[in-house]
Amino acid sequence: MNTTTPPSITDMSTRIEQIKTRIAQACLRVGRDPQEVTLLPVSKTFDDQAIRQAVSLGFKRFGENRTQEIAQKAPLLADCEVEWVVIGQLQTNKAKEVARLAHELQSLDRLELAEALDRRLQLEGRSIDVLVQVKTSPEETKAGLEPSELIPFLRQLSRFQTMRVRGLMTMAILSEDQSAVRRCFTQLRELRDHARQEAIQGIELDRLSMGMSGDFEIAIEEGSTEIRVGSAIFGSRG
Repeated sequence: MNTTTPPSITDMSTRIEQIKTRIAQACLRVGRDPQEVTLLPVSKTFDDQAIRQAVSLGFKRFGENRTQEIAQKAPLLADCEVEWVVIGQLQTNKAKEVARLAHELQSLDRLELAEALDRRLQLEGRSIDVLVQVKTSPEETKAGLEPSELIPFLRQLSRFQTMRVRGLMTMAILSEDQSAVRRCFTQLRELRDHARQEAIQGIELDRLSMGMSGDFEIAIEEGSTEIRVGSAIFGSRG
């Protein structure tokens, strides 16, 4: 974890209010209600003190890339009733940690992982919310299910009782070309709309997790219901 001194509570509060203003302005441009957009603080690499400050400002859910970090932080924040959201690419052998510690997984992208997670969740006697991660960027470094595989994958997921499929997630291309970024978000929304028409039993697709510190306003304009923001809340990572 990062040892960088966390921002003061005043600085963090100011940053959050600035983000909320930008959310509201993006919603206004496209006629949306700002209440439709959730802000998920991404606390990866930041320590328990920084997370505790965010908790004091009203946050409960926090995004983390690595299950190892959740395992380190969870005992230190047990009194805060934090809900951990796994947003990073997940190896199948980490299903045990997700089943034990996480409240939600936003990066489900293959059947092998779903099967492993289902087995571990059954052993834990738990169920969790999941989002399916779809690859909308041409970058090789971006993970996710190929768009053409989404409908068959959702049909397969409908048989797992331990996972509640709530929506889709994506990461846009890292580019100065805003039109290229926008295309990634547009594609996810259109994929969601198409999947809804299939009316797959047990599959809910109300949520679109898309948009991060550098592009969340475009994502909101394209229908995002949750933005994942780290540095704009906690400051730069060391």
